[in-house]
Amino acid sequence: MNSASAPGATQSSSELESGTQATSKGRILAWASWDWGSAAFNAVMTTFVFTVYLTSNAFGGEDRASAVLGGALAVAGLAIALLAPVTGQRSDAGGRRKLWLGVNTAAVAILTALCFFVFPQPEFLLLGVTLIALGNVFFEFAGVNYNAMLAQISTPRNIGKVSGLGWGAGYLGGIVALLIVLQLFVQPRFDWFGASTQDSLNIRLVAVFSALWFFIFALPVLFAVPELPRAAQARRLGFLASYGLLVRRIKAIYATSPHTIYFLLASAVFRDGLAAVFTFGGIIAAGTFGFELSQVIFFAIFGNVVAAVGAVIGGFLDDRIGPKRVIIGSLAGLLVAGTVILVLGNGDYVFLGMAWAGSTTFWVFGLFLCLFVGPAQSSSRAYLARLAPHGESGELFGLYATTGRAVSFLAPALFTLSIALATPFVAPGEAQRWGILGIMVVLLTGLLVLLPVKSPDKAPIAVVPAA
Repeated sequence: MNSASAPGATQSSSELESGTQATSKGRILAWASWDWGSAAFNAVMTTFVFTVYLTSNAFGGEDRASAVLGGALAVAGLAIALLAPVTGQRSDAGGRRKLWLGVNTAAVAILTALCFFVFPQPEFLLLGVTLIALGNVFFEFAGVNYNAMLAQISTPRNIGKVSGLGWGAGYLGGIVALLIVLQLFVQPRFDWFGASTQDSLNIRLVAVFSALWFFIFALPVLFAVPELPRAAQARRLGFLASYGLLVRRIKAIYATSPHTIYFLLASAVFRDGLAAVFTFGGIIAAGTFGFELSQVIFFAIFGNVVAAVGAVIGGFLDDRIGPKRVIIGSLAGLLVAGTVILVLGNGDYVFLGMAWAGSTTFWVFGLFLCLFVGPAQSSSRAYLARLAPHGESGELFGLYATTGRAVSFLAPALFTLSIALATPFVAPGEAQRWGILGIMVVLLTGLLVLLPVKSPDKAPIAVVPAA
């Protein structure tokens, strides 16, 4: 591994290489349990159930509620972009990575549980979107510390597999949580008080369920993984002074390991495309392919199964052929599957004498999209963990969150623009399908930016100034 020197810098070894060369299965499973539990917030609260409830007519109309929710999430995204690197930096230096993981996780659970008090009336909309937005902020802060732990519980030989296991656990946790929510609250199989739809009690209880699910499955990592040692020469910095150190470290990273910065930029672009696949997948399924809500949820369940399988397989490949090749292969697969959905649309065709319906197109190639999303996400995390300087994983994953938030407007903007441009030229109801083109442009751009970036084994570890 190449190295560089800089005055007053820390050692140029990665946190991964300077850690243990053996891993405990118990710690790995405890770490992955957090991913399993976090799916209750990601899949249930922010994607498929509670935000759908918040943007219903009960809160003053879908358009108004959606606009208010979008604005709140935009403010939350800005807060994350500004604060994530510094929160990661301070937890690294203070030896409090696990502590802040626990604090932020507890904050998410509490905010989620408080969503129980969001009654289906317009005057409760602001409370609901505020709780969801704050939950997103603390969830990202927790994620910074959680991702940084990857170097603590893995080795250079198995980091891809461990990261893939975590992503796979997250997808599977989402499946189980959605199934429970579907069977107990949305379409209850038996009569109980939680099935009552009066004042949307069943949906409000989903928030309580999600809070408990996340909190319970987050506990193992807080007991099994040891706290990060406090940096021996670390000095206490004021909050604003932390930004000065952050700027100096970004400059040092660019000077001594520029490909770390290049990867942060490339991954920010393609990760926005990956997020859009899930964000707009349900919308396209319903709007373009005519899926009912129950069908969307069932597709989400099957999609999470496929994504989990893809993440695990991608993790094994990551350790054997490297994360860059896995990401490139995954992005190429996403582009092919997305292009087929765009071209075929919801039309009915006959192939080799067999009928092919539009819903079949979405089921087959939509699941292919899910298959490739998992490996790209997992290997992106493992890629960066391999480049994290000793004791700086939290700060680097904070930058990972910041760069992702900085370009998070790309896919939604191009999705909307593509629909707007297509509307005058296609039949009514056909324009939404062209939003897929916007997502494909983002994924292709991310792929092209990634191609010249060196693999982690060929890039030097950054040398950064001490606090």
